Amino acid sequence: MNISLRQLTAFIKVADYGSFTRASDQMHLTQSAVSGLIKELESSLGIVLFDRTTRQLSLSAVGRHLLPQARRVLNEMQLFENEASSLTSLAQGQVRLAVSQFAASSMPAVIAQFAKKHPEISVSLLDCSAENLLRHVQDIEVDLGVGTELEFMKADDDISADLLYQLPFCVVTPDNHALAQKSEITWQDLLDIPLITLQGPFIEQVTAELDERISSHIQQARYKVNFMSTALEMTRQGFGITLCLPYMPEVIDWVSANGLQMRPLTQPIKMRQFFIYQRSSRALSPATIAFKIFLQTYFSSHFDDLQHI
Repeated sequence: MNISLRQLTAFIKVADYGSFTRASDQMHLTQSAVSGLIKELESSLGIVLFDRTTRQLSLSAVGRHLLPQARRVLNEMQLFENEASSLTSLAQGQVRLAVSQFAASSMPAVIAQFAKKHPEISVSLLDCSAENLLRHVQDIEVDLGVGTELEFMKADDDISADLLYQLPFCVVTPDNHALAQKSEITWQDLLDIPLITLQGPFIEQVTAELDERISSHIQQARYKVNFMSTALEMTRQGFGITLCLPYMPEVIDWVSANGLQMRPLTQPIKMRQFFIYQRSSRALSPATIAFKIFLQTYFSSHFDDLQHI
């Protein structure tokens, strides 16, 4: 069996674009050349990768199964090239980073600070859903992933996770709200008060292991929005109070500058953890190691005060 990288590239491009014509444009080859590469690959493997009709081209069942493996092989080759070049000089490296929703909010500032220290290292940022974060790491589409403990629960044996930082769940209220006058705000205090919450996995994490009445009240919040900025503005306008994480200094500054207070919730104190994910079975390049160390140092110092807000 003699499979070439050009054949695998053609397979992936045709699968992605669903067309020999568009794939050939991307590869700067003729349509017949791309078609020939696919036929060679199918002949070498002894299988059919695409179901062809006069009107439609689609992956076969076998093709759908093999496509992730083909992507992984090409990613491994790209990784080989990147790491070979980075060995000559740290400054020649490239770092590919995937981050899930909450981590994505603070990451551009981190990359900007890293660029000042290592201007010749290129850091690419892929913001993705929590569900896809580990897949990007596993398929070697990225070198590192940063996400919450929800991803940690799904990690397999080939994924290692290092705790990056943890932050407490907080409540945001107007300065003149009754809760703002209390020395300590508990989850129990939220009952019977209109809530504004984020939709999606955020609610599941907030309510985990809370009293059933409190969980129900949060899950049935009067207002459910998609963005924290919306929740904070609605709180400022008096629609209710909102739950959040102090994940960016800018958020805390905005809260205090707009007549609001952010206070940690107690009894119990609930923390959300964020991890750095990587493939256990491969060594990181010098550039990626430098970025990982910078990431850990940055959050260790930058978020130290936020963890005890």
